[in-house]
Amino acid sequence: MGAVLEVRGLAKSFGGIVALRDVALQAEDKEVLAVIGPNGSGKTTLLNVITGVYRPDAGGVLLEGHQLVGLSPAQICAKGIARTFQNIRLFRRLTVLDNVMIGQHHRFGAGPAGVLLASGASRKEEAKFEGEARALIAKVGLAGLEDAIAQSLPYAKQRLLEIARALAADPKVLLLDEPAAGMNSEEIVHLEALVKFLRDEGLTVVMIEHVMDLVRGVADRVVVLNYGAKIAEGSFEEIEANPKVIEAYLGKGAGPCSA
Repeated sequence: MGAVLEVRGLAKSFGGIVALRDVALQAEDKEVLAVIGPNGSGKTTLLNVITGVYRPDAGGVLLEGHQLVGLSPAQICAKGIARTFQNIRLFRRLTVLDNVMIGQHHRFGAGPAGVLLASGASRKEEAKFEGEARALIAKVGLAGLEDAIAQSLPYAKQRLLEIARALAADPKVLLLDEPAAGMNSEEIVHLEALVKFLRDEGLTVVMIEHVMDLVRGVADRVVVLNYGAKIAEGSFEEIEANPKVIEAYLGKGAGPCSA
């Protein structure tokens, strides 16, 4: 095992508000790393810095040893990091299949001219990627819904569609921002199985999550943020018993975290 994704001393402020304070973490090969913390602790800001949405005030982000700071979100995606969002971002009026195929766009080699002219190479490549997209749709549990309009899907299935679209980029690291939000217990069980399957296939997953049952079920390690700083790191059992984590979530004198 080795670090696929490494965050070194990240700092980010917005005006007088400090969102990240010297945050460091590593996501290992074929690992699920959960990042937890109270609302406003800097979790989504961390993902936004990793993916190039924000440029850090200090620190670095390395993918397989290569610096990503200064690259655009599209360049970072092409390097091997894909993500989902806290608020679902789909092409709501397009089909499930179209949404997933859009996630493959940077992998197309025929170029705009080939697509416009419908060249043989373009048609062959499109057929290949369509087959891959259909396989990804089945993998996340949406088989049979390829022609459904994205906005017609129940909320939980839209979350799964967003995961399929991220996987279409063929990432080395998948970032999930609160993937269980809005899901019921049965849907969370399905999501847990999916995340474990993706890890077992060889993917590194970094997951922000508030549903502790999911974190307990899938995370190999847990990092805890509070007020933009890392306050704890370890197994779920270690984190659950950590006094700093208990205080951050529930206040002094409370029991193990359950938020």
